[in-house]
Amino acid sequence: MKYNGQSNFSHQQQPKLGVLITNLGTPEAPTTKALRKYLAQFLADPRVVEVPRLLWRCILHGVILRIRPRRSAAAYKTVWTDQGSPLMFHTQAQCDALTRALKKEYGDDMVVAFAMRYGEPSVTGELEAMQQQGVRRLLVLPLYPQYSGATTGSTFDAIAEDFMRRRWLPDFRFISHYHDYPPYIEALAASIEKHWEVHGRADKLLMSYHGVPFRYLKNGDPYHCECHKTSRVLAERLGLPKQAYMTTFQSRFGREEWLKPYTDQTLKAFPQQGIKSVQVICPGFSSDCLETIEEIGEENRDYFIDAGGERFEYIPALNATAPHIAALMRLIKTQLQGWDMPESNAGSIIQQHYKNAQAIPVAPQPNAD
Repeated sequence: MKYNGQSNFSHQQQPKLGVLITNLGTPEAPTTKALRKYLAQFLADPRVVEVPRLLWRCILHGVILRIRPRRSAAAYKTVWTDQGSPLMFHTQAQCDALTRALKKEYGDDMVVAFAMRYGEPSVTGELEAMQQQGVRRLLVLPLYPQYSGATTGSTFDAIAEDFMRRRWLPDFRFISHYHDYPPYIEALAASIEKHWEVHGRADKLLMSYHGVPFRYLKNGDPYHCECHKTSRVLAERLGLPKQAYMTTFQSRFGREEWLKPYTDQTLKAFPQQGIKSVQVICPGFSSDCLETIEEIGEENRDYFIDAGGERFEYIPALNATAPHIAALMRLIKTQLQGWDMPESNAGSIIQQHYKNAQAIPVAPQPNAD
């Protein structure tokens, strides 16, 4: 096994506390070349696509990466801004806000960073940077409220793979989900109520989550259950009866069955059911991205309007809003309990050991002749 280099490592380094937030990732640019690179990494993850590797490698490189990058690049161009990808700048803003709040709480010995599971900044790159800054206690928060092996589980895989190559591992904590965490639910409710104050209510509130194949549920993935619990406790907080909201799943591909009901088919059917106005929120997305802005805000809006709907409104993700940052702060502080700012004299002890070892006279070696 090959360990990381660290030629500039010093045992005199001051130990620090670290918080790493992670998100899915984004291509570097809205181009076919950049999308091919990004999708090659994303779709090669066995957590994302659970198909025999040899078969899937042939499909991925022989078909999908020849067709999908061009289509995805066209979609990304519709949401790209001067700041770059929405997912990137929203995650950066969240990291900046958490950095200010955590440093105010814990001081300069707190290190905060963010990484993307696919693309840059990479998990390995950020873990290396944090170790070089002296992080000896590390908390990782994947920004996926509902656990799924394809998202949160895959993030843990990336960290574990990195740790396998490290000589010195930090004390480590990992937040696997927060789907029913009261401050998170309150932040969602506040966002919806703020929207209602300006626009009023619609016939139906649709809570749309990213989809996964149905067999993942049958194989034990809790994602489906956690999505429904988020919807239920959020509806209870808002005082909504069951007929006033609905949980659906978006973003499927391939021919197999995915979690149902599907968001697009639901929206197409609503007008024939007498539902002429709908508001959509995506509680599984901590940041707005292609799948919320383009897929929900544009593509699925068109499905609803073309089917006879009259009013469609997308309620944005929580992004770096104050209630969201406050919720994440409470979650992080709860998980950091028992971890005081690290203090260690290991560096001075080791340095003294080196000095003592150098001071010991070396006995002359006998001549081999």
